[in-house]
Amino acid sequence: MNPEGRLAYESRVSTRQVVLAAAAGVLVMAAVLIQLGGPHVKVNEQTLGLVTENRRATRDLIGSIASALGSFALASTLWYLWGSTRAREPKIRPAFIGILAVAGCILSGVSVVAYVANYGIQAHHFVTHGSQTYPEAHALLTKASLVIPQITNDFGLLLVAVGYVMVSLNAMRVGLLTRFLGYLGIIAGVLTIIPLVPIPIVAAYWLLALAYLFSGRWPSGVPPAWSTGRAQPWPKAQRGGRTARDPLFGRRSKPAPEPAPEPVGAPTAGSTRSTTPKRKRKRRK
Repeated sequence: MNPEGRLAYESRVSTRQVVLAAAAGVLVMAAVLIQLGGPHVKVNEQTLGLVTENRRATRDLIGSIASALGSFALASTLWYLWGSTRAREPKIRPAFIGILAVAGCILSGVSVVAYVANYGIQAHHFVTHGSQTYPEAHALLTKASLVIPQITNDFGLLLVAVGYVMVSLNAMRVGLLTRFLGYLGIIAGVLTIIPLVPIPIVAAYWLLALAYLFSGRWPSGVPPAWSTGRAQPWPKAQRGGRTARDPLFGRRSKPAPEPAPEPVGAPTAGSTRSTTPKRKRKRRK
């Protein structure tokens, strides 16, 4: 597709992509907030975990559905951004990063719903049948219907993290994302597999910022690559007192002030009294 055709396509789908990016940011945050509420076990014990899950199964199922919908919206956002990046620089490799990102989002979203739904079923069975012993709890939690979704979810999250990092990095290189948004997307990818906080604040902020960027209302102006259809990497800072555009905030940095000229005959820097020529004194008669 030539640049003009790509720009026409992006103009047609821009509103849809704004909605999807904003929905992804809201849903990934809402899913965690929903699941943080309700009763929780204070100790990591399987029997208590099943009993508690039986009480909060509906809440967790709603949260998992919100998480899955957020993952699907994220898949569309990453695919759109990767397609825009490849349209401006077709030589970017590997070309299948967009497919990996979409596959990871879908796999993770489906796995979360499957795991939570099966976990709720096993919890209800544990509470309503048997003597509620540890062997029974262990047997229920090691079933393939619970183990397989955990494995596929972890693999899906790994692909999502790769998608975050590679899409953000290459979109920044061709000039579609500011350096701030590019590095923020990379951090969101790292936090996907190494969650330092339970709430995905960075990912939610990045997605909402993307929605604002896609709408064409970025505070410092939309990066030029969005309007030209061609790669326009961010310029590096120039020397020699010339102004250079700051790609992070869109402002022009001021040149360093030139030093004031020194008066003629003034001692140079580093001169001391011993190195300054002495004047001859006139003798008094």
